[in-house]
Amino acid sequence: MSKIGERPIMIKDGVSLSQEGRQLLVRGPQGEIRLALPEKLAVEIEPNQVRVRRLAEDKKTKAMHGTLARLIANAIFGTTAGFSKELEIVGTGYRAQMEGETLVLFVGYSHPVRFVSPPGITLTVQENKIKVSGIDKDLVGRTADKIKKIRKPDAYKGKGIRFLGEKLRLKPGKAAAAKAGVAGGK
Repeated sequence: MSKIGERPIMIKDGVSLSQEGRQLLVRGPQGEIRLALPEKLAVEIEPNQVRVRRLAEDKKTKAMHGTLARLIANAIFGTTAGFSKELEIVGTGYRAQMEGETLVLFVGYSHPVRFVSPPGITLTVQENKIKVSGIDKDLVGRTADKIKKIRKPDAYKGKGIRFLGEKLRLKPGKAAAAKAGVAGGK
């Protein structure tokens, strides 16, 4: 039994849910999200809450029970408040700026890197921080990860793009290793 899947999901004010065939439509003040419903799961929409019910007891259906409940809860939260992730740029001369809807990154390459945000994602730049926001939690996370992969943090100096507050374990360089007696001497 999925403990997460059995709990009712509360519907916030201003959010409406409707089922169209095997899809669930979640509408809120920020926008709308469509969720595909798996075959052996049913959604019961009540005035102020939603319940996910299993129609079969096989392993895959049990696994999807809690997952669908969390996807619905994330859609309700996303259409009311939205999700966001922040990235920071670390490195001398590394910077970012917006040109219309395109993010332009200067991160040590011989050319500026242009990143066009997917539909439903808003990018903002302040100083050395990039904010990725939208109503779809999965899309916000994937977009932030794509931006981070443009210039991953260096293992020795820590230069690059990382999530705000992310801790890096930096490797010691050659000089530090030689002082410790680790370098291949005689």
